[in-house]
Amino acid sequence: MNRLPADVVTWIAKSKILGIRAGRRPHRIIGIWVVVVEHRVFVRSWSMKERSWWRTFLEDPTGIIEVDGKKIPIRAVRTRSERLKDAVDEAYAAKYNTPGSLQYVKDFRTKKRRDTTTELVPR
Repeated sequence: MNRLPADVVTWIAKSKILGIRAGRRPHRIIGIWVVVVEHRVFVRSWSMKERSWWRTFLEDPTGIIEVDGKKIPIRAVRTRSERLKDAVDEAYAAKYNTPGSLQYVKDFRTKKRRDTTTELVPR
C-alpha cells in the first residue's frame, strides 16, 4: 500500500486539525481530528450520520486532504487490525489531551467509533 510523503505525514502529525473532503462530489472542506501511527495517517468519525464524511467514504473512498495549503488526492482504507486500532486509541489520547478533549478521546475508544478507523493513503 502506498504511503503519504514523509513531509506531509510530519505536517499532519504536528497539526491538530486536518482539512478533508470525502468523495468526488464538490462540497466544502471540513476539519477533523487526525493522528499518525507508524508513519501512517488515521482518522476516526465522531458522528456516523448518513451525511458524514465517513459514510461518504464508504460509498466513494476517494477524496482530498488539505495540507499546508495544498490539496492532496487520497483514498480512504478501512482499518480492521485491532493492533492498529489500539495504537490509534493511544495516539488520540496523547495528541488530544486538553480537558475539553478528554471526553471525545474516551468516546473514540468505543467499539462503534473504533470501527470507523480509516487510513488515508495517496490516490
